[in-house]
Amino acid sequence: MSPGRVSLRGVGGDADSRGVKGAQITQKERRVERIRFETDRHRVVGDVTLPPEGFQSRFSDAINRGDLSFIPLTNVEITSLDSGEVTRREFIVLGKAHIRIAFPIDDAG
Repeated sequence: MSPGRVSLRGVGGDADSRGVKGAQITQKERRVERIRFETDRHRVVGDVTLPPEGFQSRFSDAINRGDLSFIPLTNVEITSLDSGEVTRREFIVLGKAHIRIAFPIDDAG
């Protein structure tokens, strides 16, 4: 697996003749992009997980999806624009209605 990609495992399966589901592990590769968001009160930097290619693989696709009101982020750093106080969280969901600007950032920051 290349850098910037993660592997997700899920449980699925088909029902047998008795209607009992059998567990089957599936594996999908995902790509992680570091994104900077700004709201009226905070700067939020976190990782967005995207498909490696094809449908919904661009960050702009993810942020413009009409069926989602929130963006899930991991490895998050939240900075208050008023005080400069920094908070770190493993996971948050960011309401798209609060986002004023968003862009991918590279390793240089």
